Amino acid sequence: MDRFENMDTFVHIVETGGISAAAERMDIAKSVVSRRLKELEAHLGVQLFRRTTRKMNLTDSGRAFYEQAVRILADIIEAEQAVSHSHGALKGNLKLALPLSFGLMHLGPAIQEFLHAHPAIKFDLDFDDRQVDLLTEGFDLAIRIAHLPDSSLIARRIAPIQLVMCASPTYLQQMGAPQTPAELSKHRCLAYSLISNSDNWNLYDATEQLTRVRITSYLKASNGEFLRDAAVDGLGIVLLPTFIVHQEIEQGMLQPLLTKYHCAQLTAYAVYPQTRHLSRRVRIFVDFLCDRFAVMPYWDTCLNSLSGTQNF
Repeated sequence: MDRFENMDTFVHIVETGGISAAAERMDIAKSVVSRRLKELEAHLGVQLFRRTTRKMNLTDSGRAFYEQAVRILADIIEAEQAVSHSHGALKGNLKLALPLSFGLMHLGPAIQEFLHAHPAIKFDLDFDDRQVDLLTEGFDLAIRIAHLPDSSLIARRIAPIQLVMCASPTYLQQMGAPQTPAELSKHRCLAYSLISNSDNWNLYDATEQLTRVRITSYLKASNGEFLRDAAVDGLGIVLLPTFIVHQEIEQGMLQPLLTKYHCAQLTAYAVYPQTRHLSRRVRIFVDFLCDRFAVMPYWDTCLNSLSGTQNF
């Protein structure tokens, strides 16, 4: 019995959700995966999974063994890299989940720059606004824009995410600019449908006093770039991250509104499970992202010329 091989196969079963998926990812026969799992359970003298007709669930023993196995396998890889002639040259696969707009507009160029410096890295990128399950879907890392209440994840802060309310000059000429948050209820607003309570916009004044405004959602969409383009076309007022609208603001296609108020700031994080040993290539990539966006992100410079409180 090859302990290393069987342990690696067990980790693949956990992270892919089943024997068939593990076999496909490892490019080996399903029967081989089943045999290795049986050998491992026999050697350990415990059942690692509770098997049903539809699903395989980890037992308590399986969960504890998985956490140790991930660390052991990662340590072996790190040890091999430390003594290899290619030490210092990053190589291997890096599976990353990214939010669609932020990923395409800003992380994409950063990843390309990283690949020029480390051409032996192979990225597998999933651009999607859904919240992936890092373990079961086999991701090394995810980039998330949010508040992160989930204590099962370890997070590194990459960049602040500011929100700005804006509309096109054409819309403002036709409808006028709101002077107070309360006046937003009289305007056509464009809402991002993937957030909870998307029909309520929360604004804070300079003393952090909250005003909650119930808006009229003239248009809802699950993509910020679509909403930005609709706002540029004069369809209404939109509340979006500056990383989506900064160029349109700089070019005068969109005009910030109610600049004496601000929204709660979000943060872009790199997240990974506590149980996952962070490989050297992932650590260096996360450090690269943190360094790249360490100062004020370039997409926030569009707010520098605004009067009033600049805390979007």
